[in-house]
Amino acid sequence: AASGAPEPVATEDGHPGNAFPEGDYPEGYTPTERDLPVINRGDTVEVPMTVPPVPATAPGTAPGGHTPGPLYVVGDVHGYLDELLVSLRERGLVDADGHWAAGTARLWFLGDFTDRGPDGIGVIDLVMRLSAEAAAAGGYCKALMGNHELLLLGAKRFADTPVNSGAGTATFQAAWLLNGGQKSDMDRLQDVHLQWMSRLDAVTVQDDHLLLHSDTTAYLEYGQTVEDVNDTVHEILNRNDADECWDLFRKFTKRFAFRDEGGAAAVRELLEAYGGQRVVHGHSPIPYLLGEVGTEDGPDEDSGPVVDGPHVYAEGLAIAMDGGVTMAGKLLVQELPLAH
Repeated sequence: AASGAPEPVATEDGHPGNAFPEGDYPEGYTPTERDLPVINRGDTVEVPMTVPPVPATAPGTAPGGHTPGPLYVVGDVHGYLDELLVSLRERGLVDADGHWAAGTARLWFLGDFTDRGPDGIGVIDLVMRLSAEAAAAGGYCKALMGNHELLLLGAKRFADTPVNSGAGTATFQAAWLLNGGQKSDMDRLQDVHLQWMSRLDAVTVQDDHLLLHSDTTAYLEYGQTVEDVNDTVHEILNRNDADECWDLFRKFTKRFAFRDEGGAAAVRELLEAYGGQRVVHGHSPIPYLLGEVGTEDGPDEDSGPVVDGPHVYAEGLAIAMDGGVTMAGKLLVQELPLAH
């Protein structure tokens, strides 16, 4: 719109995943100028006509999972279930029916499963199911905590309870709506989803890669080891204090710590504390990191962002995995280590 605020998106079929199917914002809803709108992607998904055959077990692995299979990471999904399934099929991780097909492979999701896109709960259900199927095949599918998991947990637990935002009062419910919260996700949210999200780790090290959701050093405020950070995050969520959870959410929304001058030093600080040779993160869409969008003028609607794969930066120490699926970018699934 000329005002700079995104217009409500209304699909032809009134998709139940849209927060506002009638095309109207609720009273008091103010879109943020720099936020990412929900995008109708019905004409942009490219489904391969044929699915390449996948061996029952990954090459070089032994029965029983004693030899680890290949390692894959997935960037931010944000409710785009169809795009996720296409990307997983292209890598041979699931079959045509969406079931685990990668034997002893290891798959890590970097967080942000819901909001903005049409089917966040469907994404969570898929990841939970793949976790069971992968384990049965000798591999695994695991996930990290993103800021949108904290946001959805907070919106469900605390709703309109005022929290001290540091700049006045705020509520999780308002923040969730401002960041693309979908009513259909909230309506379908069950205890099993809440329990799953609240138990996710925030940080892990896999094959010399430090995996985390957000490109920030704020993790260091929660512990000097991987175990300490994860324990602290879980303790905060278990205490169920609205202000404490809000502070955690806000810290996890910080971004761009690795992008500018001093970025490599920030990455090294994390690697020295937690281990690994490279940081792999989601959270900040690659077009933002490249400076292609994210200005006051917003993205160029004619051309759109072009994302071919992960973005390596910060003197080669950081790998960004959020391909900007909410901006008509690409949902990235990548094997690690990256090919040179």
